[in-house]
Amino acid sequence: MPSRVGGAFGLALLLMLLAAINYENSLAYGLTFMLAALFIVAILHTYRNFSGLLLKAGVSGAVFVGEQARFRVRLESVEHAHQAVALGWPPAELQTLDIPPQGQRECELSLPAERRGWLHPPRMRVESRFPLGILVAWSWVDLDQAVLVYPRPLPGDLPLAAGRGREEDDEGVRASGRGADDYQGLKSYQPGDSRRRLHWKAYSRGQGLLVKDFAALAGRDLWLDFLAIGGDPEARLALLCHWVLQLDGRQQAYGLRLPGTELAPNQGDAHREACLRALALYGVAA
Repeated sequence: MPSRVGGAFGLALLLMLLAAINYENSLAYGLTFMLAALFIVAILHTYRNFSGLLLKAGVSGAVFVGEQARFRVRLESVEHAHQAVALGWPPAELQTLDIPPQGQRECELSLPAERRGWLHPPRMRVESRFPLGILVAWSWVDLDQAVLVYPRPLPGDLPLAAGRGREEDDEGVRASGRGADDYQGLKSYQPGDSRRRLHWKAYSRGQGLLVKDFAALAGRDLWLDFLAIGGDPEARLALLCHWVLQLDGRQQAYGLRLPGTELAPNQGDAHREACLRALALYGVAA
């Protein structure tokens, strides 16, 4: 259909035709009909530029709430070139690409990730105004894309493991073996270490924050427990997300407990992704 420019072009043709009729000017007739023929030729070229274009969804990585979800789209030409093809989600500005004959181009579109879970984008607008901009051909496309959105990490105290004694709850760990009181020395304080084990005398001597290290805590596995945290569910998930990232960065084994889900203590990229996925999809309808 005509674009705004095309509408103005059509109105100008109508005025030129009226002037040609009024003044019976053959030159005005000729110019009017020539421009009208150009308009018809533009229809054919605009349609041809849009036909034979293939769109495929690319791989999209997970993001956190508050970030921009990235959706990769690949445009492929079956035969001829496609010029000035624009795509995106209005009212945001569309991206424009040129696709060579039997070639392909890839672009990345973004949407804000406002809530955790699966983000399914709306139908995408694909349009072409080639060659003169007076006509626009468009289509709404659903590529069935989805991006997994993790909770926004929320810094805070290490969640405590539930189901053990008070001392273990305060440590947020499962003690392994006996000898919980076997003193091993002092080590630098790390976020999540129990404040009960802070060595205040060393701190008063200007040695910084140190904590007492005990044998039973060496090589410990931390359990991040949803039920051991107060507050609303989203705040709990955000705190657990923060500590999954922190413990993964330290290369320390940890487990995750959610109502109905338990991931055994482990470490590594696969374990981190499994925990983040469980947090993202907790309570989300399939």
